[in-house]
Amino acid sequence: MRQLAAARHPDLLVGIGGADDAGVYRITPDLALVQTVDFFTPIVDEAYDWGRVAAANALSDVYAMGGTPLTALQLAAWPRKGLPLDLLSEVFAGGAAVLESAGCVIVGGHSIDDNEPKYGMAVTGTVHPDEIVTNAGAKPGDRLFLTKPLGTGIISTAIKRGTATPSQRDTAVETMATLNAAAAAAMTRVGVTAATDVTGFGLLWHLHEMLVGAAVSAAIDADAVPLLDGVLALIESGTVPGGTERNLAAASGFTDLAGVDRSRQIALADAQTSGGLLMTVPPALAPALEAALAAEGVSTIAQIGEIVPRSTADGPQSRIHVR
Repeated sequence: MRQLAAARHPDLLVGIGGADDAGVYRITPDLALVQTVDFFTPIVDEAYDWGRVAAANALSDVYAMGGTPLTALQLAAWPRKGLPLDLLSEVFAGGAAVLESAGCVIVGGHSIDDNEPKYGMAVTGTVHPDEIVTNAGAKPGDRLFLTKPLGTGIISTAIKRGTATPSQRDTAVETMATLNAAAAAAMTRVGVTAATDVTGFGLLWHLHEMLVGAAVSAAIDADAVPLLDGVLALIESGTVPGGTERNLAAASGFTDLAGVDRSRQIALADAQTSGGLLMTVPPALAPALEAALAAEGVSTIAQIGEIVPRSTADGPQSRIHVR
């Protein structure tokens, strides 16, 4: 993408020039479209649950922008000679169930014959042009909030290896299939300065994208970052996805991790699927955001750190200081 010139148009409010979760295009002074697409290979054995997780994951980018999802196009790649189509119907059913709970309508889609199954959605939503939440508005002093525990990448790998407990499997699936709609409703009501969802690049990388866009740094408390039960033990047993390892290697260039044990470092970089919202809010509004999240029924409300100015030691680069 670096070789492509960023598209320019007076009504293109959010495009590929930054690192935001979705594109935003203004239709009228009071209405803009939010557009995103996401799909991936199976991360659990059960077809229905894979559909649920894929749908929640695709919808998440609209919520992260402060938008409301309206329609979805399904995308499917399926080995028709290797797997029964009835199994694909179960994937579709899981996706449709989550879309229905979000008030989002399936309007069509496209499928191809492929050796490896893949499933996801292109989602269109709406937002008022003045109420877009980008990932680049954080200010020094803002508090950082996270609304889902980390560790779905670790547990998904354990599921594939047959080492996850039934409880770990069920909790991870329900976490990934939970919509970020409630968290988004709270953040738009209170008024956050920036937001993103934590997905494949892990917490550290997605936070760094926020910092670069705002030309700031951050300090986070490693112990305050919520983790799914058993994640650290799985890491210590050697259950680490390759993507998570790559995330940590990349994050080491902009993250100070001295004093943080290796297992927790890996957890902070774990590649998430359908992760929670990462939000920044002025300190005076932090209690209001906590209250709003609780009122919306969000089960994980973690204040994990704060935004700080770039220091002389940081130089021209935004850094994450983990304590």
